[in-house]
Amino acid sequence: MARRKWVNLPSAWIEEHGLKKFKWKDGRSDNTAALMVLMVIAHHTEAETGVAKVTYDDLHAATNISRAKISRGLNLLEERGIIKRWQDGRSSFQLVGYDLSGGWCKLPAQPLYVGDLVEAFAYFTLRNKTELNALKLYMLFAARRGRDTNLANISLDKITEYAGVRRYEIKAATSLLASLSLAYIERLPSVANDYGVANGYRLAGLDTSVHMGTRGRRYEAADFDYPGE
Repeated sequence: MARRKWVNLPSAWIEEHGLKKFKWKDGRSDNTAALMVLMVIAHHTEAETGVAKVTYDDLHAATNISRAKISRGLNLLEERGIIKRWQDGRSSFQLVGYDLSGGWCKLPAQPLYVGDLVEAFAYFTLRNKTELNALKLYMLFAARRGRDTNLANISLDKITEYAGVRRYEIKAATSLLASLSLAYIERLPSVANDYGVANGYRLAGLDTSVHMGTRGRRYEAADFDYPGE
């Protein structure tokens, strides 16, 4: 199918600390599978309705994971109120809280694919917590991205608060995102940080003309802060 460059993803559940429910100790890689499946469902949504018509075959082709794992991931998403099965059965899903007037974030779509597969998912093993943490941070960065700057500027403490990823686990997760070309780290000058720099996180394939190379180094980290941080 023809995919859009980016899609709308409801973000209220992320702001309400919903990512913390995806715990490695509770279900292990079923949680990783759930976030992989959520991304693909979002990529298939109709722009006006937030309904995706996507089969198990489509989900398998895009994620490279088994149908049993897809099923368990879908069940988790439904139990947590992020999706619901739609009118015509197993192949249609509604993103809960889909509202184009607000409460959504941009999620990259077409740039992530090679053929029918999300390229990064070809390297996922579903055997370690870092993959789950990386997807949780990916969703958080999408929700916290500044529209003017194209960066999510969020502290380590706030990452832990909203995503449940511990401080010592964050570097491995962001490094995985960078190695898979899903997100990049930008260094920003900061007077609040003892080291004089803060991190901003930029999702690959999203507003590609807006980055530090085009905006220069004239901003302080505070200029990138998400409202309320």
